[in-house]
Amino acid sequence: MSSNIFFHAGTVTCEERTKLLKQTGATIWFTGLSGSGKSTIAMALEQVLIQRGHLAYTLDGDNVRLGLNAGPKILAETRGYSEEVSKRFGLGFAAADREENVRRIGEVAKLFADAGLFALTSFISPYRKDRDAARKAHEQNKTGAIPFIEVYVNTPIATCQTRDPKGLYKQARAAVEAGKGMGFTGVDDPYEPPANPELTFDATSQATEQGVALVLKYLEEKGLLK
Repeated sequence: MSSNIFFHAGTVTCEERTKLLKQTGATIWFTGLSGSGKSTIAMALEQVLIQRGHLAYTLDGDNVRLGLNAGPKILAETRGYSEEVSKRFGLGFAAADREENVRRIGEVAKLFADAGLFALTSFISPYRKDRDAARKAHEQNKTGAIPFIEVYVNTPIATCQTRDPKGLYKQARAAVEAGKGMGFTGVDDPYEPPANPELTFDATSQATEQGVALVLKYLEEKGLLK
């Protein structure tokens, strides 16, 4: 089947979209531990960009897992899929599922950015190789390389655990103490920090507004905002 699939190039150019939107599409990939402030800064940045007349959209990890990357339980409840089909197509939190979760969102973000938008992704995306694969997909985009800006929200785990807005660290610690484990990033599953992120932000010592200003300055310096 794959031998019968071919890329169909469109007739609208990147230059035409840039002229229309007064911006160059890009993916801004926020990565960090749960509770680090990824979604907060991503959505604040989205709001500022929109206010300034730029198209942007935040792809939040939890929101995407309610639809595109839903787990077996959600698929069964919302789509009425059988248990077998739900398990086959649903994504959990095992290493392979997390890899596929990042691959899918990387492809969606690439499409958004190729259309000229700023795609803001807020995912833990714990494994370096998966984030690097998303970057490579942007660099090798068939209609031309797409800017991929990795923002490491380097908030210490102590701060993330203190915040714990969803109570997940508490659940994970309890599971570990009970000898069950939960595969939770930062507790009983690893987080691999970016080796060379374009930007680094620490929500412990920096306000959200500072993080937004940091990204805006980078976009302006790189000529992505017209």
